[in-house]
Parts: sequence; C-alpha cells; structure tokens
Amino acid sequence: MISHGWPGSVAEFYEIIEPLAHPERFGGKEEDAFTVVAPSLPGFGFSTRPERPIGPRKMAEVINNLMTNTLGFDKYLAQGGDWGGAVCSWLGFDHASACSGIHINVLTMRHPEGAKTPEEHAWEKKFALDQVMQDGYRTQQATRPQTLSYAMMDSPVGIAAWLIEKFHDWSDVEVGKIEDVHSKDSLLTNIMIYITTKTFNTASWIYYGRREEGGRILSPGGNRVEVPTGCAVFPKEMLRWPPRSYVERLYNIQHWTEMESGGHFAAMERPQWLIDDIRSFARKVK
Repeated sequence: MISHGWPGSVAEFYEIIEPLAHPERFGGKEEDAFTVVAPSLPGFGFSTRPERPIGPRKMAEVINNLMTNTLGFDKYLAQGGDWGGAVCSWLGFDHASACSGIHINVLTMRHPEGAKTPEEHAWEKKFALDQVMQDGYRTQQATRPQTLSYAMMDSPVGIAAWLIEKFHDWSDVEVGKIEDVHSKDSLLTNIMIYITTKTFNTASWIYYGRREEGGRILSPGGNRVEVPTGCAVFPKEMLRWPPRSYVERLYNIQHWTEMESGGHFAAMERPQWLIDDIRSFARKVK
C-alpha cells in the first residue's frame, strides 16, 4: 500500500506503480512483483470526503480497514512520504497485526523527549530555522482551513499557485527551473485532481485533524513503531531528517538508505531509486 501526502495525490506514483507491480516488464524478475494498492487519502482526490477534519491516525484506521476487511489482505507492507509517511507510522503503531512493515521517505513524527545528543540538538535548531519560511501555509490549514478554501475553490489559478509553489520549493531543483524535475503535464495532472474533484478544502483538513489528534508526537509514553521500518533519506527533503539515533527511538529501523540527491516528492523526482529501495527493504522483511 503506497500513500501520498499534500500537496500531492495518487498521481505522484504514476512512474512507480507499474514497475513495482510488473518488474518483468522492466528487466526485473516476476517473483519480485507486488500487488500495489494506491488509494487517495480520505478527503483527497477520488476518495470519500469525511464529514469533518480527521488526522493521519484516523486515516490509518480507514486504510487498514480497506486493506484487511475490504480487500482481504491478511498482511501488507505500507510505504509513504509526507502525510503518507505519517499514515504509515500509525499503521505500524496501531495496526501491527496486519501491517508487517513500513517504508517511509519523509519523517513527520516526533519523540516526546526531543533531542538528546549534540548532533540531534544541532538538527533541531536547523529544522526550526528551515521551517520559519514554511509555516505560513501549515498554520493556516491547521487553524482556519475553511477561510482559505472559500478563496481557493473558485480560483483554479489560486489553487495552481498554492500547490506549484510547494513543488518548486520542496523539490531538488534550482530556483526557477521546476521543469527540470517536474513536467507541466505532471504538475497539471496533480492540480486538476484537486480542481475537478473539488477537494482542495477537504484535503487541507488533514492539518486541522492532526492538531486535534495531538500533533507530531508518536507516543507520549515514548513507545516506538516496532514493525520493521525502512527509511529512504533524500538530502533535499524540506522536512530535514534528524540523525539516525533520533529516528531509532521512534522506529525499529531495519533498513536505512541515504540518497545522493532528491527532495520531498521522491516518487516523482527519483522514481527508480525509490523503487529499488522499496524492493531492498521488502526482501529484508520477507
């Protein structure tokens, strides 16, 4: 099960679904194939809209029900970045009887004790500085999403500007050269999913929902995700990764890859690297 985030959609996975499902078509082995499930998160794209905001923990419950009760899987692996990484974390934490492992390329969760080592404290300071210029949209969507939505829902250009800014700033791309990484078609496909399904508003609710669920802290008691966890660390990730020592207090790390390049939208920016890393992790879990 692969899950997207915001401002993305299932369109992020266009380049990786078929190679994961049919490796034999791309020079790989048929026995390495996955059954790939790529749902739109609740409130996003083509999925049902919740009646009120829900956060990633509740979404994980919905996704687990989809995988087990609806689709009939006894066990499954979960992969995600951005909000998808948060959903995967909750799948591994709350639904370990079915979710047998998770692979994330963005870290969104936090430990209640915070940084401990000098390296972790240095990361914490850098992360805070990084986010000074990123907190505007996040604060708006976590506190007053409907006010923003009334302005955006009648403005395709407004939605495009609000989303493309993030694809530009969060990708491994030189200033002003977004098309070196993302084609106009891929950007417009993602934008049109928000516009045609009229889900700009309900997609933004996830920020409000996480605030109501308690924020970034995985476990106030300091418990961690115990299912095997793989991490693909991309250097230009907007949500700067902490040292591995910090991540190991949150997850049972069985696989850790530090990539040479790439940013927030791994499946779009470095699809083959992400495919290879998912496979490497899955072999260890099997």
